[in-house]
Amino acid sequence: MDKTSDAANKLIDRRIVLKAGAAFAAAGPVLLRGGRAEAQAPANRASAQFAYVGAFTTPERHGHGGGINVYRVDPASGAWTHEQLLEVVNPSFLTLDRAQRFLYSVHADLDEVSAYAIDKQNGHITPLNRQSCGGKNAVHLSIDPTGRWIITANYSAGSVGVVPIEKDGTLGPRADLVNLPGEPGPNRKDQASSHPHDAVFDPSGRFIAVPDKGLDRIFVFRLDAATGKLTANDPPFVTARAGAGPRHIAFHRDMPLAYVINELGSSVATYRFDAQRGSLDTIQILPSIPSSYTGENTGAEIGVAPSGRFVYASNRGHDSVAVFAVDRHAGTLTPVGWALTDAKSPRFFGLDPAGKILYAANADEGAGGRGQQNTDTIVAFKVNQADGVLTPSGRAIKVNSPCTIVFAGT
Repeated sequence: MDKTSDAANKLIDRRIVLKAGAAFAAAGPVLLRGGRAEAQAPANRASAQFAYVGAFTTPERHGHGGGINVYRVDPASGAWTHEQLLEVVNPSFLTLDRAQRFLYSVHADLDEVSAYAIDKQNGHITPLNRQSCGGKNAVHLSIDPTGRWIITANYSAGSVGVVPIEKDGTLGPRADLVNLPGEPGPNRKDQASSHPHDAVFDPSGRFIAVPDKGLDRIFVFRLDAATGKLTANDPPFVTARAGAGPRHIAFHRDMPLAYVINELGSSVATYRFDAQRGSLDTIQILPSIPSSYTGENTGAEIGVAPSGRFVYASNRGHDSVAVFAVDRHAGTLTPVGWALTDAKSPRFFGLDPAGKILYAANADEGAGGRGQQNTDTIVAFKVNQADGVLTPSGRAIKVNSPCTIVFAGT
């Protein structure tokens, strides 16, 4: 490990120890259950909905966030109340286990996955442990349907890692690591080598799709749930347009479809997904930005509404969230409109559990954009359930360098 990574790891260790002590002190009495510490919340605190927000923290990421922020979300008013800040380096993507007992994070520019226990009464998190994911700059992680394995997309290393989850929520030593093969795309700056940016299970949980921005490929793997070993699917990948730079993928919940946001091509590709073979076939490619926009842009996030009727995609440069309607027969998309975020670089967005509010996280990242007044914010949009249109709610949560959000609770 290089000196920079070693220094970052020491910083994580020091901050975790300091903040863990503060978290325990604030939460009250502590019990040991199954070999891990659990903070007992006051009995009068009812269960609620919580939002966990990861933020970039280092100058290399143009980050000035604190780490992982915990917010209590009022389901009626939509108001966010800050509950906790746990200072860790660049928690760039977060995910929860199915029971919402544990939170897991990867860390930009490091080669680690970290685990945290969740107090369901106050939402606070307590650090458990960390493990290597086998490759620097892990940018995404997913948990398999059995809840036993974490899959990471290691961007800078061009690899996919598998890390086991123990029964107490802690992480075990890495179980597998696969390097992604292929020829780099034509963009010499952003496609010099393999850059996997996502690792997502299909709805059946049988296949893992890994968009590779550097190789213009979307790889597909199978996971052996008994051993944690990855096997390349047959066919092992689908090729995107040269220079497209596929970044993130979202599967339709009840139709055999997948949608990919192409970062470098500023486009959204629709794929027919064969759930038996694990194959992807392109059926449509649309721009993710309006034809009237002539500035620089890169695509970032993509998601399918819980209803399955709409697809959303974010743009950095145009600084917007695009809305597409899904043709329920063909599966193809039709542009509905673009909601401007009034801020730089909506790297991430996520829908609340009810699918009624879309939250755009504006991390800046040093990118140019239309407006700056809401940069370092999470901007909330109301979702029209009939036509998918996003309307500003007037609510913007101030968070420095937010880059990922997950929701937990009722």
